[in-house]
Amino acid sequence: MCAKRKSETSSPLIAALVANAAGEIFDLSGYAAVGSDGAALAPLTVAETSLLPHGSELMYLPDRVPLLYEIGRGRITAVPENPYLPGQAIFPVAAFNSPGYVIAYTSAYEERPQAGHLPLFSYGAVGWQRGKFRSAVIQVDAEPRQDLRQMPLAGIKTGVHRLRRLLPDNRLRAHLETCALTYGCPAGKNFFLGRYEAPLPTSSACNARCLGCISLQPEGCMPSSQNRIAFTPTPQEVAGVALAHIRGVENAVVSFGQGCEGDPLLAAETIRAAIQLIRAGTDRGTINMNTNGSMPAVLAQLIDAGLDSVRISMNSVREPCYSAYFRPRGYHFEDVVESIDRALARGAHVAINYLHCPGFSDTPEECEALLAFLGSHPIHMIQWRNLNFDPRRYLAAMRQAADHRPPIGMRRLLHQVRQHFPKMRYGYFNPPKETFQGLS
Repeated sequence: MCAKRKSETSSPLIAALVANAAGEIFDLSGYAAVGSDGAALAPLTVAETSLLPHGSELMYLPDRVPLLYEIGRGRITAVPENPYLPGQAIFPVAAFNSPGYVIAYTSAYEERPQAGHLPLFSYGAVGWQRGKFRSAVIQVDAEPRQDLRQMPLAGIKTGVHRLRRLLPDNRLRAHLETCALTYGCPAGKNFFLGRYEAPLPTSSACNARCLGCISLQPEGCMPSSQNRIAFTPTPQEVAGVALAHIRGVENAVVSFGQGCEGDPLLAAETIRAAIQLIRAGTDRGTINMNTNGSMPAVLAQLIDAGLDSVRISMNSVREPCYSAYFRPRGYHFEDVVESIDRALARGAHVAINYLHCPGFSDTPEECEALLAFLGSHPIHMIQWRNLNFDPRRYLAAMRQAADHRPPIGMRRLLHQVRQHFPKMRYGYFNPPKETFQGLS
């Protein structure tokens, strides 16, 4: 069973942050920041927050009214105008936190009648204390794989020129240039910097219609964050990019299934041939796939061909909630579970890409279902990822899918999973096979 939320120890409050219509962000004297865990609202304290991780971004949320804690009256209230400048509208502020950190609370606000969908980001609660921003986050991965301080533009451009000479006619290499230089994709940057993990986007199609798909959204809805790859590279092009990375990087990882593509299982024939070419060239490096796990037999064939690890995306281990977000076409939740079991049976390293949102993921129903799932399907790793979607609209969709009791808190959820499964690895990034031993 999942224990109820424990009361927090006494800790100093952090000041509220708001923005004016020009997007200027400032702290508001006399008010403390408030975090939202679904319908549960709480003033934020130093103990519940951390210094804003480097590389995080602050955003103000138009057509919304901030919910703040009025210190003098000891209450949470909506504050539509600056109390010190009557008539000046103010707006809530949220943090889009750096990779490796999951949010414990989302920004607290009420919507005005004209409010539309927020863009595809996560919206963490944030405040101000002693001259520094503080964010309601929990660190799950300390590796600096996507630390922007280690991604100098000059180094990326040097890598672009080097790989143009090495792979002059490779369309996948050219596609990754756009990812790195136009969209600022950290995985694309790492490829050109010659470090960590390189992306291998391959599939232009998908058999899910995820609410928060970052590469394809319906007309008239929120814009996607980036364009989906418009072609299928040849096995030779894929292998060329992969081998260039593996041969030059210690403990290299190459991954199918990126934000700029559909699901890689739909390009299985190309990928299987590419894996065979990679393995004919080297036994070094980790070949990974990020996927929805919709085609268990196909995934099993790819593992038999040499795929080392698989990360399967889930927002919930309960079918109604999973289907409400992924909206699968031509497959079912049972296929996803079968893919996990087949991958485990074949000795692959298996992680779930667990898309979480406070107020849903930390409800007792979700917690209990996750614990039961992990007991029956002994995966090696949970990659805790912030769901990049409008939190109020996501929670509404999940309420329609299933009933939920009040949340226990994200910190409590992570702690309870750790208590029940002490060998379970927490993280954010796909690990190299050199670290697989002893994880099961």
